Amino acid sequence: MKALSELLYKAGTEATHGDMHVMINAICFSSSSVSKGCLFVAIKGTTADGHHFIDHAIKNGASAIVCEIFPDRLTDGVSYAKVQSSSVALAMIAANFFDHPSEKLKLIGVTGTNGKTTTATLLHRLFLSSGINAGLISTVKNCIGNQCSAATHTTPDPVVINTLLAKMLNEGCKYCFMEVSSHAVDQHRIDGLHFAGGIFTNITHDHLDYHKTFYNYLKAKKGFFDRLPSDAFALVNADDRNSKVMIQNCKARIKSYGLKSMADFKGKIIENTFNGLQLTIDGFDVSCRLIGSFNAYNLLGIYAAAVLSGIDKEEALKQVSLLEPVEGRFDMITSSGKITGIVDYAHTPDALENVLNTINNIRTGNEQLITVVGCGGNRDAAKRPLMASVAVEKSERVILTADNPRNEDPLEIIRQMQAGVPPQFYRKTLVIADRKEAIKTACALAHAGDIILIAGKGHETYQEIKGTRFPFDDKQVLIEMFNQLTTS
Repeated sequence: MKALSELLYKAGTEATHGDMHVMINAICFSSSSVSKGCLFVAIKGTTADGHHFIDHAIKNGASAIVCEIFPDRLTDGVSYAKVQSSSVALAMIAANFFDHPSEKLKLIGVTGTNGKTTTATLLHRLFLSSGINAGLISTVKNCIGNQCSAATHTTPDPVVINTLLAKMLNEGCKYCFMEVSSHAVDQHRIDGLHFAGGIFTNITHDHLDYHKTFYNYLKAKKGFFDRLPSDAFALVNADDRNSKVMIQNCKARIKSYGLKSMADFKGKIIENTFNGLQLTIDGFDVSCRLIGSFNAYNLLGIYAAAVLSGIDKEEALKQVSLLEPVEGRFDMITSSGKITGIVDYAHTPDALENVLNTINNIRTGNEQLITVVGCGGNRDAAKRPLMASVAVEKSERVILTADNPRNEDPLEIIRQMQAGVPPQFYRKTLVIADRKEAIKTACALAHAGDIILIAGKGHETYQEIKGTRFPFDDKQVLIEMFNQLTTS
């Protein structure tokens, strides 16, 4: 428990009413989760305004309210603090409540359009394998050492972040690797955190449903590097033309990695096969189990971050060579009939192109590549025709299907995707809205040696339709269909 006055340190308080020494036992920003002795922070969100739920929070036992506008009627016995921004205040209050755990371990943030999950997850594995206890906050899961639980957001809210960091400290973690989304930066979820390092992977078209313009998206990503302190490192992909934008006016120690450009950490692809990559990294030959040029960048960034975090170069290289692919990222399965299936999370045009290019650069060309792809509902609609355009250009057959339609009509999403299919590719394109049927059809069309790419959902084990999440796992469905081919 902490006094309200302690929690409001650096929270941007403009006015107060009531007892500022009241003891607070929890922080909430959803009125339904409020209990006795809780501090309720009223946040103006994208879909709801927490100020409308202040009375409900008080009825549920809130002892104090933090808000941007005082209610017309102030309740006796309840303390109030008016702040400039409730979102900023929540982040600072959460850090104060948990005694700033990010300052007591080394927190490394990873941002970019593609590669965040792979980079953060594999850094976590590398450090554990090197005997250094570490935590992970990612799209797929959150881990305290080896103890992991499923995640719900790429970057959680400030209360969850600080709760996890505090638990990591209690369990002896020295490092934490965290994905940092553009939404999290824009919504101040990472305010109040002290980062020991930041990694920039790349930036391409994504999330324009939220940011509206690419400039705003770029600005949000840059906002993470603007926050880095002078004792941190900023590691950027020198081959991405926007890396220089990221580090403009950045106070941190700037380092770079790259396969093409001059960089502090230099790599080169020697061989790229379905068995893995052969690389040179800083002049050393390294065999890696990950596949594709995009993973060459990920591995190079992982190596660089490990070295910048104090791991010996030879130890870092040894651990990089032992890393296994992250679930749902170029996840390969081979049927008994010698059909290769690949499940990948690629859900942006650039990510899809990277995966397709990787497959096309490795295969002989005598086999057909069948791509099953959809686009999520209630998300950036501008990328839908681009996704289809990339798929039909680089595949022999394409099946457009549902992804997570959410509250949209999957057929309408597919129609928007079809707008990106040039007339000469109409005949190679099928529309099957039911995702399981789409995967089944891809398997039926495939022959020995062919390759099936199922893109968009990767590690996800659900399909979200009209507000409900139904069990659905691309990899398990693919295995089921391969087994049916074996028995038929």
